[in-house]
Amino acid sequence: MGRLASTEQECVERSAAEPMLDRVQAWAAVNSGSRNLAGLADMAGLLADAFSALPGELSLVDPAPVDAIDRAGRTVAIDHGRNVHLKVRPKAPVQLLFTGHMDTVFDVDHPFQATSWLEDGVLGGPGVADMKGGIAVMLAALKAIEAGDAADLGYEIVLNSDEEVGSPGSAALIAEAARGKRAALTYEPAALPDGTLAGARPGSGNFSFVVRGRSAHAGRNPEDGRNAIVAAADLALRLERGKRPQLSVNPARVDGGGPNNVVPDLAVLHVNLRPASPEDQTAARSLIESSVATVAAEHDVAICAHGGFGRPPKPMTPQSEALFELVKQAGADLGQQIGWQPSGGVCDGNNIAACGVPVVDTMGVRGGKIHSAEEYLIVDSLRERAALSALAILRLVGGRA
Repeated sequence: MGRLASTEQECVERSAAEPMLDRVQAWAAVNSGSRNLAGLADMAGLLADAFSALPGELSLVDPAPVDAIDRAGRTVAIDHGRNVHLKVRPKAPVQLLFTGHMDTVFDVDHPFQATSWLEDGVLGGPGVADMKGGIAVMLAALKAIEAGDAADLGYEIVLNSDEEVGSPGSAALIAEAARGKRAALTYEPAALPDGTLAGARPGSGNFSFVVRGRSAHAGRNPEDGRNAIVAAADLALRLERGKRPQLSVNPARVDGGGPNNVVPDLAVLHVNLRPASPEDQTAARSLIESSVATVAAEHDVAICAHGGFGRPPKPMTPQSEALFELVKQAGADLGQQIGWQPSGGVCDGNNIAACGVPVVDTMGVRGGKIHSAEEYLIVDSLRERAALSALAILRLVGGRA
């Protein structure tokens, strides 16, 4: 273990003394699936109460309007929960951003609703790792910082309600909060159970293609019809053939169709594309435009594309590498071996990096099997990661980047 300054050691010890496990268990008992608005409101209230221990101006921010395409090809409004937003010392010389999400992937009727001890030191439960454990770590670190001399540190916190569905209602809030920040820390769980951080990430775009053809009798006059299902299938195949090592394409679902004796006049194709770089995202847009134009012309159908790249690609930059090195050194001085590797997943870190702010987006707990009913948290990592955050923040403020 490296040598810590006395103020650093005191701050690390304060962070470890916070009742993080109690908070995780209480928060995990509240279902906050991304579509459970009542549960998200309860969760936002609990988080607002907990984070009111920090100074500054705390508010609950309504989500931006969001729409989506339903199975009938109609544009419908989608509601999301409110977001917790805290501003602390906006005039301080060092400005940082901290983000996390209160929503989980488990709906209110999902059978995975309670925590349980899987073995000594390993807690299972919905959201314990992704990311109610991470939010507990963030709060513990910041409370420890605030108990010392924090006059030079200003920061914003965004705890959003819709990260698991792409942050459509909170992306603008995060972008505004990122403005002018020196660096950001996001509290997704570690990329691997050993604590490895996620480095570069691809972007992600979700698209719905509404294909409108012409109905006709499948036996009497099929030639008068324009089969929307066939056109949607052709579009899916063309997009899939456009994938390459730096661009994944996943046609995920087709809605539409009807009786066997009717040429279907409506289909809705849902596709996810993940470009590795901004150049690959540009290529993906070209692939979409050319494929839609070709299929529409060849099948004599109308195609309307809805959606976009809500998560821009997040390549490693010199600034992000410098921030990773600072976190790595903080870990070494705490006796923690910290590494990082590329990840195929996406998160709010993508959006923050796109604002030109270096970010480490896996500062949360060690655990695993997230997004499944076997999700777990390694309890010792609460203290480890709180100490890591506290020390990294102190060094960012102290100019040791």
